[in-house]
Amino acid sequence: MKGEELRLQVEKALEEIRPFLQSDGGDIKLVSIENDNQVIVQLQGACVGCSVNQMTLKSGVEMTIKKYAPQIEHVINLGAHN
Repeated sequence: MKGEELRLQVEKALEEIRPFLQSDGGDIKLVSIENDNQVIVQLQGACVGCSVNQMTLKSGVEMTIKKYAPQIEHVINLGAHN
């Protein structure tokens, strides 16, 4: 899986996650995919200041992305940049 196909798989994963984040007033945006194994995302809205966002990122976001794109090793949140 390369390039555009990988991006589509990651976007599908984010679409699965997005309703849960939006129900809490947040959102997530795909920033980039580095070296075909690292996804950079940006948590937005209420997710930015949420104390559980690191747990959400690891258990929810990373797990879901790996389900769609198993070669992804890391998911990194850019932090509070709106």
